[in-house]
Amino acid sequence: MRTLKGRTVFITGASRGIGRAIALTCARDGANVVIAAKTAQAHPKLKGTIHSVAAEVEEAGGHPLPLQLDIRDELAVEAAVRQAVQTFGGIDALVNNASAIGLSGTLATPMKRYDLMQGINVRGTYACSQACLPHLLESDNPHILTLSPPLNLDAKWFAPHLAYTIAKYGMSMCTLGLAREFADQGIAVNSLWPRTTIATAAVEVFFPESLQASRKPQIMADAAHLILTADSRTTTGNFFIDEDVLRNSGVTDLDRYALNPGGRLQTDLFLG
Repeated sequence: MRTLKGRTVFITGASRGIGRAIALTCARDGANVVIAAKTAQAHPKLKGTIHSVAAEVEEAGGHPLPLQLDIRDELAVEAAVRQAVQTFGGIDALVNNASAIGLSGTLATPMKRYDLMQGINVRGTYACSQACLPHLLESDNPHILTLSPPLNLDAKWFAPHLAYTIAKYGMSMCTLGLAREFADQGIAVNSLWPRTTIATAAVEVFFPESLQASRKPQIMADAAHLILTADSRTTTGNFFIDEDVLRNSGVTDLDRYALNPGGRLQTDLFLG
């Protein structure tokens, strides 16, 4: 079985939540982990900075590179990628985890929020993928993994929060297009989405009633690890669901990921 030992994984939005969990899981394999996120100073309401996660990555056995980065700024993205390559010698995997959320209807969504979601979710995913691709082409098992949902044009996923759906589906369209564009070069491009809500700050804010019916971020990290260690030439163009990835690998006990083992689980957005 492949591991990530000695491999370089560039993770956006890695200062907390799912991004942090993926960073620590890669670190336990001995990976080089680029922790790219905006939060460099402690936030009064949100735990985690690029530096606190870097310390955790090192303690877990990985080699961290904390980089403060706004992925909407393509020059900053290019500079961060250059620094990662200069530090570790290349990039083997990109995890497009950074994302903005806004679950309001059209009349209640200011253009500033629309632009934020487009800038981070779609533009940021595209910019990071574009900047990493020349280096991924040099890897013997390159991966791009984007945290975005399966594409489904049923209007029920658009009507309640059109701006957010456009932004998340834009990320998924990057997966669809890049997977086909770079299939012959052996770059795996996939998306991963949770079956249930995940206990993150976003769920606490937007779905507080679902928090206790959520799973821990570790389920997404374990699924991501399985994808990132798969053969890139045979594992591309997929819209994976976390629990399906784990079950297909032989994991049968998913209850250990639940915040409330044995309790009700809340299905996540874009599924069901």
